[in-house]
Amino acid sequence: MYSCEEMRERLTLYLDHELQGEELTAFEFHVLNCDECRSLVEKEQLFLNSVRTAGPLNVAPPELRSRVEDLLLRKESEPVATKTQPKQTRTKLTWGLAIAAAVLVITLPLIAWRVLQRSNGPRIGQPSSFALMSADTHLRRTRGQLPLEMESGTPGQISNWFSNKVNFSVKLPNYQDSSGQEKLYTLEGARLVGFKEDYAAYVAYRMKARPISLVITSASVAQPSGGEEITAKGLKFHYDAIQGLKVLTWSDRGLTYALVSDFEERGQQSCIVCHQGANDRDFIDPLKPHH
Repeated sequence: MYSCEEMRERLTLYLDHELQGEELTAFEFHVLNCDECRSLVEKEQLFLNSVRTAGPLNVAPPELRSRVEDLLLRKESEPVATKTQPKQTRTKLTWGLAIAAAVLVITLPLIAWRVLQRSNGPRIGQPSSFALMSADTHLRRTRGQLPLEMESGTPGQISNWFSNKVNFSVKLPNYQDSSGQEKLYTLEGARLVGFKEDYAAYVAYRMKARPISLVITSASVAQPSGGEEITAKGLKFHYDAIQGLKVLTWSDRGLTYALVSDFEERGQQSCIVCHQGANDRDFIDPLKPHH
């Protein structure tokens, strides 16, 4: 088991998903049992994801870009140096202005975007620790770093497997078999994942050869927060875009769920693993973005 100092030396490697095998297991075991280190990891992950999901920056106007390029490339065209202003001094001044203008081109879009975010549009909070953990778990699964502990395509078998392993009841829906509809997804299996000194339930699905992750924990352990709030069929969802993934989190009947995929828009297509596809459009449609 790593000490706190050893764990922090490997923190960057962990955040970059470079730890594997025994090193990864030892790192996560330490984080699971050390409040101080777990808090540090969550803060660093929150910071990285806030940067990665900050949104596209506005592009500088073509006129401004052209003026800066001309300033950087043109030869000195100022009047001949006077006795009180040596040519070398004016050259440094010209390049100083050029550098300042270049910095302005780089930073102006960011400044403008920040101002617009604060003054216009909905305020979107930071992703919750549960959403971040679920996205990270999905990525580890897709990279082959998180093998399933139980493989089955039957919802009842997976629900029973969790019965003595987590402190809440997991009952996976079986809409595909009971509705007689075309099977749009496959159930692959399940495993336990660590979260806040306890275990959460992880279920792996696949649709059109693309992975979908469902993570479940008790509502007493995690409550959905942050992101964009969406209401559908009486439930309040929190939508986040994390590391290129679409993450929906919500609570219902004492449990908190996270659904993670790389499907387009808000990833609402993946919702059919819990809802009856075409027969449940009144639930899925509100999750689509409004233009």
